[in-house]
Amino acid sequence: MTLNDKIILITGASSGIGAAAALLFAQHGAKLVIGARRKSELTTVADQIAQSNGNVAALTGDVADETYHQALVALAQDRFGGLDGAFNNAGTLGEPGPLPAMTTANWNGVIATNLTSAFFASRHQIPAILARGGGSMIFTSSFVGHTVGMPGLGAYAASKAGLVGLVQTLAAEYGVAGLRVNALLPGGTKTAMADSFGRDPETVDFVKSIHALKRMADPLEIARAALFLASDASSFVTGTAMLADGGTSICKT
Repeated sequence: MTLNDKIILITGASSGIGAAAALLFAQHGAKLVIGARRKSELTTVADQIAQSNGNVAALTGDVADETYHQALVALAQDRFGGLDGAFNNAGTLGEPGPLPAMTTANWNGVIATNLTSAFFASRHQIPAILARGGGSMIFTSSFVGHTVGMPGLGAYAASKAGLVGLVQTLAAEYGVAGLRVNALLPGGTKTAMADSFGRDPETVDFVKSIHALKRMADPLEIARAALFLASDASSFVTGTAMLADGGTSICKT
């Protein structure tokens, strides 16, 4: 699963799955453009890659802003000469709670960050990737809203389910042009977002228990799945909602 000299864009790269993917992709030879909102954390990841002789450019911004996506693609083209793929990983859980009590601002914020951002990303990444003869786009979705319904996560589930529909359409539209598009659906993963759902022992034990493996994933485990989708090892894989969920979708015990 090599990415030698492939130019890959990763969002949500300041921590968790995105940071793990950035470090892993760099180890496998990718030239990276990484993005996130938090400048200090993003700079730390970029420095780690550079110190290991990796090729990386970083740009902070908000994926809910279309101009940010345009700038990320322009950075890839200016610094490295184009774009071969993208791991659109940035997302938010929002404020969990029953839908009747949910604020419109929370709903709109979750949809903007998780779903509308994918529209913006696609609008700017697709022409750049096609200009290089095709490549791979990955969107981080979730088992929530796909195989499992969880109370209080209405906005999150709707946004993540929407990504799967978008992925299927893009895969059908652009497969003939050599562009593969897939959704990656992690299970519970030890990230700051998971902590925001609940970090007390009772909640953590519950989350572990709904997985067949009876544990949560390390971000690197999800990054390895993204590496497969980004690389030519998955050359006949497109339009999928690929589960890397530790068996939570089939676990009933």
